[in-house]
Formats: sequence, C-alpha cells, structure tokens
Amino acid sequence: MKPGTKLRSTVCNTTVVIVRPAGELVIECGGQPMVDAADPADGTGQPAAGLADGTQVGKRYEDQSTGLEVLCVKAGVGSLTVDGRPLTLKSAKQLPSSD
Repeated sequence: MKPGTKLRSTVCNTTVVIVRPAGELVIECGGQPMVDAADPADGTGQPAAGLADGTQVGKRYEDQSTGLEVLCVKAGVGSLTVDGRPLTLKSAKQLPSSD
C-alpha cells in the first residue's frame, strides 16, 4: 500500500484514497475488506451489524495506533475499520489566531 492507492468497498459506495500508509494492513468497510478501485468485482453485500455508520466525502479518517490515514472520495453507508478497530474522523488543525 502506498500514498495515492484508491480502494473501494464491496458492500457500499465508499471509495477512499490512502494518504498515509502504515504497512500491510487490511482496511475494511462494513466488515468486508476493501478492494482496489480498478477491480471489476461487483459490490452486492450489506454492511455487517454495527458497521453501518457511514463515511463522509472529503473527510479524512485515521487509525491512531498505526498512523494510517485515508481520504474519503465517495461516501457510503459502511464504517471504516482496520484490524477490528474503527477509523476515527480526523479533526481539523486549529489555525493560529489573527488577533
């Protein structure tokens, strides 16, 4: 996995781009491993119970313990996880005050 790699979900419309890789991890969406965006496999599954919180387009998601960071480029209903841990929405950095 390297920066710029595009992955898509097999259970919803979610598509992400790797921003900061963290080794050979399996990123999942809705409980199923994500596949290369160019893979022609059809996404006909359903998110697993408890893994349907959805993703937001334009938001970055991260795994604090590994340093993995992804950018959501197409939203969907599945939740992103890695090694069973949910990826968290990365908060924006605070800019210095202009006062």
